[in-house]
Amino acid sequence: MADVLSFRLKQRPVRMAAAITTLAVTLFYLLAQMAGAGGLVSLLLGIDDRLGQSIVVAVVGVLMIVYVLIGGMKGTTWVQIIKAWLLIGAAFAMTIWVLVLNGFNLSAVLDRAIEASSNGAAILAPGLQYGTNPLDFLSLGMALVLGTAGLPHVLMRFYTVPTAKEARKSVVWAIWLIGAFYVFTLELGYGAAALVGPETIAAAPGKVNSAAPLLALELGGPILLGVVSAIAFATILAVVAGLAITAAASFAHDIYGNVIKRGKAAPEDEVRVGKVTVVVLGIVAIAGGIGVQGQNIAFLVALAFAVAASANLPTILYSLYWKGFTTRGAVWSMYGGLISALVLITFSHVVSGSETSLLGAGVDFAWFPLSNPGIISIPLGFFLGWLGSVTSRQREDPRLAAEMEVRALTGHGAEPPVHH
Repeated sequence: MADVLSFRLKQRPVRMAAAITTLAVTLFYLLAQMAGAGGLVSLLLGIDDRLGQSIVVAVVGVLMIVYVLIGGMKGTTWVQIIKAWLLIGAAFAMTIWVLVLNGFNLSAVLDRAIEASSNGAAILAPGLQYGTNPLDFLSLGMALVLGTAGLPHVLMRFYTVPTAKEARKSVVWAIWLIGAFYVFTLELGYGAAALVGPETIAAAPGKVNSAAPLLALELGGPILLGVVSAIAFATILAVVAGLAITAAASFAHDIYGNVIKRGKAAPEDEVRVGKVTVVVLGIVAIAGGIGVQGQNIAFLVALAFAVAASANLPTILYSLYWKGFTTRGAVWSMYGGLISALVLITFSHVVSGSETSLLGAGVDFAWFPLSNPGIISIPLGFFLGWLGSVTSRQREDPRLAAEMEVRALTGHGAEPPVHH
């Protein structure tokens, strides 16, 4: 991502800011994956106590660190390819299975979900978990929609295809497959509520994150549970590997190679620094994963999306489409979006003041009323990018701006990828 942002701007400040935002998004996302891995393995092994689940998270974290160090980008890419088809295939099969049991009648699935829930018809209310505050639901929607375009480990995949044409084709395929998968998850969620029951899911190891494996157990017994759990674990492994490689590359290439060494670092030194970064990041992710055990994974992911949308997206769009964008605008936008998102998350009920918060209800220093900061931090990121640019006296090279526009629209002029 920093290569794009620094193409026509000053290298060192932009690369430093981009690397820091990348590491922040990566860490949030890793917390969700570690929590999911711990909940999944705890469910399979029947571990209910906190200490046992913490040990599971640590073991899983070590395994994933070793995998990333050995497999690298090529191994990660193959795991992501295979797990994608397995994941979509399993979700499709379970969706059809749930519909078959209900006569291919979605209304019947929803009726059974109502009957199995203590909330009754309230389980169908849009945004039920956000209470009576529609702004929270809107903020979440903004984060999920806009954050996708700013996730560094997703943007990095564009470097694994040979041409701009293939990159666009990949995006179209991904949009259709992801869209279909989200439709499947809607059916699977209500299917789990109908066949397993919300109370049973909430009481299981991993809590709400165990819905899909428990549904698989209900549908196909231990065999299907094992298959779905294996696919889920492969998915977590692939995401963690992609995140770790993205963070390692960002720190080694941007901070170490271009900021500290001023572009004079040897490739083998960057690789060595990248490996050390993977180990350090893995240790931090394990510690954080232990701390967020029991938290809703989807909720944690939404926070990562909010940070990505606030810190990365404004700068990407301005760099591509605004010739008047400057280095000051890029730095203000990235740091401002990142800091505002982190501050609002810290002083929300996600961290303190409620039974489901990280610190529990006993500690309360929350003053921000929303659970997701996107509705505030995303517009602030765009505003700071504009304000920094219009107040900057320095103007960037118009030739580089024109060249970047040509590359963005056609892909012509970009160097072919180098495979190490």
